[in-house]
Amino acid sequence: MRILLVEPDIDHGTFSRIDAKIAMIPSPSIHQVAACTPKKHEVEIVSEWYDEVKFDDNYDVVGITSFTKDAPRAYEIADRFREIGVTVVLGGIHPTIMPEEAKQHADAVVIGEAEENWPKLLDDFERNRLKPFYFWNHKVNPASIPSPRRELDPLNPLSATIQTSRGCPYKCEFCQLTGIGDTIHRRRPLEHVIKELRDIDRKIIWFQDASLTINPEYSKRLFKMMIKERLNKRWVAFGNANLLERDDDFLKLARDAGCIAWMVGFESISQKTLDDIIKKKTNKVERFSSMIKKVGKYGMGIWGSFIFGFDTDTSDVFDITYETIEEWGLETAEFNILTPFPKTPLFEKMDKDGRIITKDWSKYNLHNVVFQPKNMTVEELKEGVDKIKRRYYSISNTLNRVFGSANTSKKFSSFLMKVSANLALRKFAFMEITGRVA
Repeated sequence: MRILLVEPDIDHGTFSRIDAKIAMIPSPSIHQVAACTPKKHEVEIVSEWYDEVKFDDNYDVVGITSFTKDAPRAYEIADRFREIGVTVVLGGIHPTIMPEEAKQHADAVVIGEAEENWPKLLDDFERNRLKPFYFWNHKVNPASIPSPRRELDPLNPLSATIQTSRGCPYKCEFCQLTGIGDTIHRRRPLEHVIKELRDIDRKIIWFQDASLTINPEYSKRLFKMMIKERLNKRWVAFGNANLLERDDDFLKLARDAGCIAWMVGFESISQKTLDDIIKKKTNKVERFSSMIKKVGKYGMGIWGSFIFGFDTDTSDVFDITYETIEEWGLETAEFNILTPFPKTPLFEKMDKDGRIITKDWSKYNLHNVVFQPKNMTVEELKEGVDKIKRRYYSISNTLNRVFGSANTSKKFSSFLMKVSANLALRKFAFMEITGRVA
């Protein structure tokens, strides 16, 4: 069979192939689906981040994966293929949490992980017994997760993504992993991870785990094996501020294994917000600055992320946040609007209270306000986030971060990643502010 796998983007056509080469982090999910496809089938991949979908009726099956913000575009693509007689399958996070909605635009919907569902679906299709929904009652054994088919995405010659684990036990009320129930941390066998890293011919690796600090002992063993194998990779991963602040052995091993930077979800500089709303009571705001400097002394940077719109936030939170983090020595940061994704505890609570103001999923993209804030207006929240982006990503402030962060590394790869991250986030921020993206 001839199969097309599509990664839709609600802002398709916004980014060039040069953008993708320089700034885009390759998505692992659709290439994972390709890896689950029996080899007897011909597979093509199109990502609308940088390419166009050609509506060709020569395909037997079109599979479309979708995040919430891209769901309207996924449905549009699905409808057009079905109009010309092509069988369409929808999967990914949004169809998993909204399967009945997705089924209105598809012949079949995959609910949950693809490893068991997708091959079964293709077999049923060949036997003319396709079912409307495919759901596997158990979480996939991490030992059976195949390596993504990276040869189908030759666009970015420098970087690749990898997952050592799936799931996250922290259960943040705004996180879609919580919404889909993926709260059990499942780790792949380390020998599988090392083999995959060895097979990747690209030098920069993005770990797509929820966090490499969830099980620090597992990660330490991984780092030791990476050092022993002399993989010579440079990598970035998500990490928890509390662990990074207190575990010197972890930091040393990560650095020696090639770590360039850690992406840390600080979320808020308010301890009350962390304690009462986000439930990150082990994270202490007064320790954030020292953590960043400590990680910097080991030659790694911190890329922060912050969320605005919590019920504890007032209209002065933007200026206070900016003034506070300017002293921290971050390499870069991103600033997002709290987004209650469907089926998360946050969405259910806000929907019950009548605070959801739109269910246009294309607006659920972290830079539109889709709910009524508690202590400010919708306009104040949107304008406040735009304001902090303008200040933080000004040319002078961007240059100051590139040449003056807490990271003491003298390696060119570290400097290059710092520049790339700042330029990419700056570009995306101003595209969001000016409305060039939805």
